[in-house]
Amino acid sequence: MENIEENIKLAAEVVKNADALFITAGAGMGVDSGLPDFRGNSGFWKAYPPIAKLGKSFSEMADPVWFHKQPEIAWAFYGHRLNLYLETIPHEGFSRLLELGKKKQHGYFVFTSNVDGQFQKAGFDDALIEECHGSIHHLQCTEPCSNDIWEVGEQTVNVDIEAFVATGKLPKCRNCGKLARPNILMFGDWNWISNRTGEQGQRLQTWLQRVNDANAKLAIIEMGAGLAVPTVRLTSQRAGNSINATLIRINPRDYDVPQGAIGIPLGAKEGVDRILS
Repeated sequence: MENIEENIKLAAEVVKNADALFITAGAGMGVDSGLPDFRGNSGFWKAYPPIAKLGKSFSEMADPVWFHKQPEIAWAFYGHRLNLYLETIPHEGFSRLLELGKKKQHGYFVFTSNVDGQFQKAGFDDALIEECHGSIHHLQCTEPCSNDIWEVGEQTVNVDIEAFVATGKLPKCRNCGKLARPNILMFGDWNWISNRTGEQGQRLQTWLQRVNDANAKLAIIEMGAGLAVPTVRLTSQRAGNSINATLIRINPRDYDVPQGAIGIPLGAKEGVDRILS
């Protein structure tokens, strides 16, 4: 690929001249904040040694069947992640992007496959974010008894990480009193309630249409989005097909880009720092 310094310069120029900013992010976005990289079983098991003993992969653990079969294990996994995300402080790449997006004539929008709520925590407007896989900070009924989705609020889940079980009271549905689960799209998940994410998606499409209608220059900054679940990359590329859009893909490994886009082989935080310095 071309010289990295050359690409950073090109990206800086695109971002500076843009009228709108579309931020897209995968799991790699959170790694610089100290969140675990679940890439492959080795990364996942390193983050969860008790699951390594069970020999279960990420996709086997992120399966709604556990909420029916062994709810204490299901909530050990998601409860630990909830507690971890609540403790995590977003790295400064988030605030730099927010500052940039606020200055643009047509503002910003965020599309992320992350369920950790780090963009909201960093100060991004909740109404300008689409979380395509849902959010760990919202709950729904496991049944589900209705389409209701509600915020976790102050509720935390006690987890005995050695035994890998949730202890004490597990979250309950606020309507029927049965077990609640995170409003996250899991593997083989037929009960996920997608209303919240669907509404977010409609707001994103309205914004993109507005940017397009105004013939505004759109800069797309994609960070930490891998090939395993390519939703984020495809969303970036679709938006990049607009007449006045340029995609900047920041990824230490999977930085290949379609023609006309800019690939930068760095981590999210470093990539943002270098472009905005």
